[in-house]
Amino acid sequence: MSKKIAILHTSFVFVSVEPVINNLIAELIPDAEVMHFVDSDVLATVQRENGISRKSEERMIHLAQAAEAAGADIIFSACSSLGPALDVAARNVHTPVIKIDEAMALRAASEGTRIGVLATVPTTLGPTSDLIQAKADKMGRNITIEQRLCEGAFAVLMAGDRDKHDSMIIEQATDLAGNVDLIVLAQASMNRLAPVLQEKTNLTVLSSPRMGVDYLARRVSELPA
Repeated sequence: MSKKIAILHTSFVFVSVEPVINNLIAELIPDAEVMHFVDSDVLATVQRENGISRKSEERMIHLAQAAEAAGADIIFSACSSLGPALDVAARNVHTPVIKIDEAMALRAASEGTRIGVLATVPTTLGPTSDLIQAKADKMGRNITIEQRLCEGAFAVLMAGDRDKHDSMIIEQATDLAGNVDLIVLAQASMNRLAPVLQEKTNLTVLSSPRMGVDYLARRVSELPA
């Protein structure tokens, strides 16, 4: 019997602008039934408030509870900025909750020593870096993390100018590459650029969607029939 996967979104980027997650689920978990739960303003709120307030946290709890009420077998969060709120939401539902960047953070922490975290939304830098650091601490690995913000690129993408968005990121990544031995793309919305950046920087460039959906597929296969 096919499993119901609920995807939690905090903006319309993966619903309308960048269909990467839907495409990967169709490829890796083809028989899954996918439901989307969107709070299209919560990411904007977190950016505006420069952090996750208790109210934003509650909105993520409600989103997860709505997914559970709709009969989801597993919940997949597509937003890295709201990672810490997802940990709280997970404690308020019985359905397993998976974060898109969980597998990526684990790989970064095990392979990198000087890790560059590149983001287009300032609120993603902290949660992604913290997640990588937490995984490294668990493994007893000593790492340093350099955060780099590609200011304004996300707004450019949402306005539909992919080419400008891409060239802004390529420029920042090339500069960052001089200081680090591995680059993490903190947002799934940069996923398309991973191969280009890898070629231009000669470094391993990690992006969360395929790794995240791979991990999701593994977890779905472990769910009771």
